[in-house]
Amino acid sequence: MLNSKLLQKLAIYQRLMRLDKPIGILLLLWPTLWALWMASQGQPDGRLLMVFVMGTVLMRSAGCVMNDIADSQYDGLVERTQFRPLAQQELSKKEALLLAAGLSALAFALVCTLNGLTIALSLVALFLAMTYPLTKRFLAIPQAYLGIAFAWGIPMAFAASTGSIPPLAWVLLLANVCWAMAYDTEYAMVDRDDDLKIGIKSSAISFGRFDVMAVMLCYLGSLGLLVLAGQLAKLGCFYYLGLGLAGGVALRHYFLIRHREKARCFQAFLHNNWFGFAVFAGLAAHYYVS
Repeated sequence: MLNSKLLQKLAIYQRLMRLDKPIGILLLLWPTLWALWMASQGQPDGRLLMVFVMGTVLMRSAGCVMNDIADSQYDGLVERTQFRPLAQQELSKKEALLLAAGLSALAFALVCTLNGLTIALSLVALFLAMTYPLTKRFLAIPQAYLGIAFAWGIPMAFAASTGSIPPLAWVLLLANVCWAMAYDTEYAMVDRDDDLKIGIKSSAISFGRFDVMAVMLCYLGSLGLLVLAGQLAKLGCFYYLGLGLAGGVALRHYFLIRHREKARCFQAFLHNNWFGFAVFAGLAAHYYVS
């Protein structure tokens, strides 16, 4: 009986942390991997790689818990989120807070094995993760804030690898902000009707009838900044081939979202894993052959 209750509780925690939906981990991980590979000239330290991969999983999980705590009064009113654990009162907010604190502490313990600059940047990352859920109350485009939060692993990766944050890191960060605005607007298009009813702000609402155009312009901005990053890092044709494949993924998304059908918008959001992978594959191929 005890084991059964424990397994049931662990299953609830897994759902709360969205470990059953790894797309968020991947969208957070790809730009971090871009940065680790660029900062190390394609030869990232194995220990750093382990710390950043584990840290990504922990902080994304903590971020999901924090988000659900902040949105617990709204999630039950939204079709896509109505069955989340806190919305269904499957556990208390106190339990959720303790879980978020534990996950954050584990992530910080990992970062404490790195240099002082990376530790300082990790405190900013924690602040971004804690405050993002609140931005949906007052920012017209909270997706931009999410983009910064999801991109903060980039300057951390450079700081951990080189002890500094070069201009290349900030270009990559801006590229990821544009990409995050694209994919999270696709995500927001799924919830737009519910968000309007309950008063939550999103880029899908703010862009209005120009939402599809805005998504495609964000993809274009991301790819343009990634081209600039490639020039700063002196990358070769394999990298740009990867960007071409990522551009093909973005073009595919236009045909998925142009009629604003919820299921196809969500499909486009999930498909962004391949955008991130295409960029990384081109980057890895460049360093492998050079």
